[in-house]
Amino acid sequence: MELPTLPFTVTDWAAVPVTEHPGETGKALWRSFQAGELRVRMVEYTPGYLADHWCDRGHVLFVVSGELITELKDGRRFVLTAGMSYQVSDFGDYPLRSSTEIDATLFIVD
Repeated sequence: MELPTLPFTVTDWAAVPVTEHPGETGKALWRSFQAGELRVRMVEYTPGYLADHWCDRGHVLFVVSGELITELKDGRRFVLTAGMSYQVSDFGDYPLRSSTEIDATLFIVD
């Protein structure tokens, strides 16, 4: 990931409009900041969320609250709780998808 030229920028996440993204089940609520190819998001997953796709995009993901289940297409499964993160590059490992049993709030840079 390469950060674009960007002045010092403060984001009040509570003031950023929410966009809704349905999963296979449940939904994701995104608050997004975009600068060139850089996307920074605060994402809330509802309980019972399951992504509707496998993802190969690189992410730095931090669990702010709740619990996130991340499954890699090769069968590995990771449960991340508040204070945990994962980092993966574009096409850096097997594709992955997210799900939740309870709600989760995430901070994601990709």
